[in-house]
Amino acid sequence: MISEPIDPKRQAIIDGATRMFLAHGYRNTSMEKIAQSAPVSKATLYNHFDSKSALLAAVIAERCTLLLQTMNHATIDSDDVASNLTQIATSAVDLIYAEDSLAIYRLIIAESPDFPELGRLFYQSGPQPVLAQLEAYFRRLDAEGRCNIADPVFAADVFFSMLKGDLHLRCLLTKAVRPSAEQKNRLIEQVIAFYMRGMIDA
Repeated sequence: MISEPIDPKRQAIIDGATRMFLAHGYRNTSMEKIAQSAPVSKATLYNHFDSKSALLAAVIAERCTLLLQTMNHATIDSDDVASNLTQIATSAVDLIYAEDSLAIYRLIIAESPDFPELGRLFYQSGPQPVLAQLEAYFRRLDAEGRCNIADPVFAADVFFSMLKGDLHLRCLLTKAVRPSAEQKNRLIEQVIAFYMRGMIDA
């Protein structure tokens, strides 16, 4: 799969918006401040994004880009289900425990009561496409008779939920020390072993 060339202006805007959202929150960040942070003119900013909510959606989608690319590569190029899921889990764990990702998650939770559309944007830009891609992979495995997966939607949800669990909640609520590379590897190994026995080999 050939990647589209990166538009430097668009990337600068997304980077600037990320900095401003994390530093000042959604409600206290204006399009003018984002333009200054990028830095680009307001005209350039609006040529790329017509609203602050569209910018937030782009920020969230970018966080999930590597995970989606990993999923696409793994599920197409290999017949080894355990290896595929390990690659996906590694990319997912790196994403969900990254400091910026945790900060964005906290931002969405804090701002959603006053801006309900943020929760919808967050889900549609991040978790929804990730879940949909894993669901599609599980459906293909089941259709090909390689695994018995009666409920791909549930199977995908459980997979990502196991990678988060109590540790992710503690990182969000208490800003606990994020897991080390060794701890993340151990988590992934345990989840894959348990998952393969419970969901794939059932």
